[in-house]
Amino acid sequence: MDKLKAFETFTSVATRGSLSAAARAEGVAPAVVSRRLDALEEHLGVKLLVRTTRRIALTHEGAAFLDDCQRILAEVAGAEASVSAGGVHASGHLRITAPAGFGRRHVAPLLPSFHAEHPRLRISLNLSDRVVDLAGEGYDCAVRVGDLPDSSLISVRLADNQRLCVAAPQYLMRRGTPQHPRDLAQHNCLVLSSDASQTRGWAFSEGGEVSYLRPDGSLDCSDGQVLHDWCLAGHGIAWRSTWEVEHEITAGLLVPILQDFAAPPNGIHAILPHPTRHLPLRVRLWVEFLKARYGDPAFWHG
Repeated sequence: MDKLKAFETFTSVATRGSLSAAARAEGVAPAVVSRRLDALEEHLGVKLLVRTTRRIALTHEGAAFLDDCQRILAEVAGAEASVSAGGVHASGHLRITAPAGFGRRHVAPLLPSFHAEHPRLRISLNLSDRVVDLAGEGYDCAVRVGDLPDSSLISVRLADNQRLCVAAPQYLMRRGTPQHPRDLAQHNCLVLSSDASQTRGWAFSEGGEVSYLRPDGSLDCSDGQVLHDWCLAGHGIAWRSTWEVEHEITAGLLVPILQDFAAPPNGIHAILPHPTRHLPLRVRLWVEFLKARYGDPAFWHG
């Protein structure tokens, strides 16, 4: 028995839902497909499919085996592509999700150039601030910023993410510059109102210990971009990520403050539903692409 061909046939039948559809796709008679399935089930010693004249259904063992077959076939295709003439050719559908603000700035602009390198790909980008269920919703990769909860998912750190307090020069001229985190009580702080964000407050480090403050102010919003705009306009102090404010700091539009009390950086991560050794080629190339771009300091200043 050609095991790889048997895996391909089983996967084709399971995903298409019929022997005849799989046979047409492979260009063989339905009887050939049926014999391959019989041989595979006999070899494994389990029933993979329940076949009737009207429908085909996966058994419990068949559903588990289908996942493994799809992974194995993807790895084989990736291995062949990686050594094929003309270099690496990724194909298929790459589905990515990222937070809305970060994704607009630092994921979406990269996709056209990545697609130009791998034109056989179809790429879908979902921008959402909710935590997407990668495996359940069929995503290949999530880009996430900040501390990660314990999870069975695999993470690859792409870059550091430093959070810091910033204010516009005109605000500091009008209200003065705080010298210690406790001085924030005397200032107008622009805070996120969403219960899902910054639940512990703003993080500061002093003497090696990280502490959290929940500052207050006359303006709050659930949208980080609005806070960013208010800060630029001189309405208060904001606690933002370097990826959001690096350009404005370089241009002198915002001033970093309380830098001696900055907490250690967290990370920007690629989150994957499968171990890295089992990644399809398209996902592996995307993660390597992100690491190269995000690892270049000039990227964040540009």
